[in-house]
Amino acid sequence: MTPLWSIRLLFLSLCIVAGYAVSQVRPEYVGHEHGEIIGIMIGFGFGGLLIAVDEMLKGFSLRAFSATTFGLLLGTCVAMLVDRSGLFVNADDKSRWLIQLGLFLGFGYIGIVLAMRSNKEDFSLIIPYVRFSPQNKPDNLLLLDTSVIIDGRIADLIEAKFVEGLVVVPRFVLLELQQIADSADEVKRARGRRGFEMLNRLQHNTKLEVRIHDGDFPEEKGVDAKLVRLARNLNARLYTNDYNLAKVASLQSVTCVNLHEISQLMKAALIPGEIVQLKVVREGRDKGQGIGYLPDGTMVIVNNGQEYVGQTVGTRVLSTVQTGAGVLVFAEVKAEGNK
Repeated sequence: MTPLWSIRLLFLSLCIVAGYAVSQVRPEYVGHEHGEIIGIMIGFGFGGLLIAVDEMLKGFSLRAFSATTFGLLLGTCVAMLVDRSGLFVNADDKSRWLIQLGLFLGFGYIGIVLAMRSNKEDFSLIIPYVRFSPQNKPDNLLLLDTSVIIDGRIADLIEAKFVEGLVVVPRFVLLELQQIADSADEVKRARGRRGFEMLNRLQHNTKLEVRIHDGDFPEEKGVDAKLVRLARNLNARLYTNDYNLAKVASLQSVTCVNLHEISQLMKAALIPGEIVQLKVVREGRDKGQGIGYLPDGTMVIVNNGQEYVGQTVGTRVLSTVQTGAGVLVFAEVKAEGNK
């Protein structure tokens, strides 16, 4: 049983006890044949009703509640202004009551809907010089998408203090990650589990704060569009491995960091003639070639390196070629007598 349901059961029990206590002091129930049962049923019904409302409001965030309250207040003020405008002075008392009820319900509903659809920039236009943001809000929010969570390198960057800030993971990203982990495809399931392991690793970092953000935008169909909008609303830095998402974010003036681009920039720049110690791991495509890899994953094609497969040898860089997948290095085995 979850702690929430324990609290609900305790609250329901208190309501039942309160209903019984009321039945012992109210004149209409004292001496009644079934007075105690009626009181208990009233308490149970009241507690059950509130628990049902609580269950229906599941996922209703504090921000949504604040926006709803503000919209209702704004709608009520407009309804009062219309009611006191003198348009209904000739209406009788019964009609006046119905008019007031209609104004309150109508403008209250419109105010709530408009507030729920608005963001913090809209509120700052309604109330100038006021920003609805906490004073202790960190300067650097790190908004993570699904691809960068699965990749896992962001955890290494944070632990090495190359990246600092408060990590924000939207709930709709968690749902997408769960769908990947529950996929029938074995590879996708492994990727989803890896993503959850990375999040667990971040949450256990005592020097880092990770928050799950409940904000959602039902009118936006795709996760990418929701991420861009949330990053803009929070003024957060979006981290991703998705090239298209990064481009869309930059077009909408959202700060976005593509880890793939960073990894390409961080690769060592080799120049022709440079000597590199390299382990030849397998044969190349062409006759006599060997293949090795630098620590950053860059592929090196070694001419006449086939006979050195499994050995670490000194190689001399001949040339580098930029490809769509990265940099390709051509080298040759350095003769023992050359320096």
